[in-house]
Amino acid sequence: MHVKKYLLKGLHRLQKGPGYTYKELLVWYCDNTNTHGPKRIICEGPKKKAMWFLLTLLFAALVCWQWGIFIRTYLSWEVSVSLSVGFKTMDFPAVTICNASPFKYSKIKHLLKDLDELMEAVLERILAPELSHANATRNLNFSIWNHTPLVLIDERNPHHPMVLDLFGDNHNGLTSSSASEKICNAHGCKMAMRLCSLNRTQCTFRNFTSATQALTEWYILQATNIFAQVPQQELVEMSYPGEQMILACLFGAEPCNYRPSKEEMKGGRQTVGGGIACGGTCPAADAVSFRNFTSIFYPHYGNCYIFNWGMTEKALPSANPGTEFGLKLILDIGQEDYVPFLASTAGVRLMLHEQRSYPFIRDEGIYAMSGTETSIGVLVDKLQRMGEPYSPCTVNGSEVPVQNFYSDYNTTYSIQACLRSCFQDHMIRNCNCGHYLYPLPRGEKYCNNRDFPDWAHCYSDLQMSVAQRETCIGMCKESCNDTQYKMTISMADWPSEASEDWIFHVLSQERDQSTNITLSRKGIVKLNIYFQEFNYRTIEESAANNIVWLLSNLGGQFGFWMGGSVLCLIEFGEIIIDFVWITIIKLVALAKSLRQRRAQASYAGPPPTVAELVEAHTNFGFQPDTAPRSPNTGPYPSEQALPIPGTPPPNYDSLRLQPLDVIESDSEGDAI
Repeated sequence: MHVKKYLLKGLHRLQKGPGYTYKELLVWYCDNTNTHGPKRIICEGPKKKAMWFLLTLLFAALVCWQWGIFIRTYLSWEVSVSLSVGFKTMDFPAVTICNASPFKYSKIKHLLKDLDELMEAVLERILAPELSHANATRNLNFSIWNHTPLVLIDERNPHHPMVLDLFGDNHNGLTSSSASEKICNAHGCKMAMRLCSLNRTQCTFRNFTSATQALTEWYILQATNIFAQVPQQELVEMSYPGEQMILACLFGAEPCNYRPSKEEMKGGRQTVGGGIACGGTCPAADAVSFRNFTSIFYPHYGNCYIFNWGMTEKALPSANPGTEFGLKLILDIGQEDYVPFLASTAGVRLMLHEQRSYPFIRDEGIYAMSGTETSIGVLVDKLQRMGEPYSPCTVNGSEVPVQNFYSDYNTTYSIQACLRSCFQDHMIRNCNCGHYLYPLPRGEKYCNNRDFPDWAHCYSDLQMSVAQRETCIGMCKESCNDTQYKMTISMADWPSEASEDWIFHVLSQERDQSTNITLSRKGIVKLNIYFQEFNYRTIEESAANNIVWLLSNLGGQFGFWMGGSVLCLIEFGEIIIDFVWITIIKLVALAKSLRQRRAQASYAGPPPTVAELVEAHTNFGFQPDTAPRSPNTGPYPSEQALPIPGTPPPNYDSLRLQPLDVIESDSEGDAI
């Protein structure tokens, strides 16, 4: 019932027309607003009125300009960085150790036999070209060489370079093999690797400034082709086992062990070449756990061992800072069994990282020399980024549009894993195979010369592609929470000459049960890893411009230039609503007047009188009387030439007639 009354009242007000004009509304706003400038426009004389109008307009423009600057600054999502220092007991970092040589030469020599013989022949050609012809007819496997050969390029004449094969094949027909010996000794001759595709119809050259670099890269490329065709379990058995590499381990006052416990042996696990073959479910793909170590196969370095990874057990805390409460390791790298052309660096590669994070030790690790004791003091920095929209980072990598090929290891997200997964994905798309150095998704194969003859050319192009790197960098994001370990490294000779004899005797007896010394200074490494102090730094991002900053600056500018407040903005919003409402009422009144004009044009006789209009307004069934006219006569009688205009009804609210129901609704509404 009340709804009907309000609707009738609203309809009546629409029929009455607007209560104000635009001018009256503007004058009312200027006279009643709390903003200082508009009031002076109304109250002052003509000259001051113009001056205050210009000042108000100018300051309003300044306010809008300042507001735009502050809003744009807020939407730039800038951050401020704060540094805080804390003190507490911390978990000891995970420590990954690898041998610089991925495999033992005595176990992998049969796979590299043809490649090593070819490498020796290349060295003879480079070092003693005048004597190399005596062995030119010896049996060599040139299938490897013909696929990706090393060539000599003479660029002394840049318009007519000469390309020569080291074994005498002339690719350009410009000179003979005997001339290549002279060219190789001249300035301007450099070595390059020829990479071909499409049945050798499209070739590129990868140039090197030194023959040492060229031979190393060429050998690694060919070895990669060989290792990609060998099952990974066989490669694990050819690498350095943990019981031979890790001679002693001590964490704080407790001994740490790399051998499986009795419970693990009863559970169906056994040691196989330094690794553990899982009888049940392994803690991670291609990773097996010892009591305190986890073994993973890293293609660059073979078997690597991670201390305190935290995959199956809780991370070990450090009781106190200092050397006595850290990790002490004695390692044997077995340098005498290194692969001669594959590992040109001797030592231990190690890396400190968070628990449950994959160690990208080739990019982030450091070397420890053999025959030395390396002490590493650790300081901890914790990075905390805000995330979107302030920082392009991710918490767990779920929103990164790159499939993580390292997810089988059950490790946390890292940008290194994303970048390498992205490269492997591009490798599979462009070359139809995956690179040996990166994890392989299911259903795909590693690249090799037998199944994918063009893979080396494709890999080289992809590796040198700037567009590929930019694409991967654009898709991958940093982790929002990260922990970095800052290291202070010092070294000393170990063992000393005075203690060398008894230390090597004891270690040889413990590992090999031999009374003779089976170790040497060339292979022994001692590591001390400890917290320098328990102070850790937290580098945290915070919003430089938050919503409070934005509102305070907007209000300050508005109050300074216009003398206004939030209530003034509400008043301005109210006047806009009134402006829209008056416009709607005027449009409704215009539409109503148009309908009335069309109704008046439909009369056949003279315009209605006042009495007829009153009767029609109060009685909806009233029809005006129309006198019948002859079809021969015009619309008016013959004695009347022009129509007599009727008197229009007066336009006064006091004389406007209203239906009784509307009058009742108005009175009831006023009473309410």
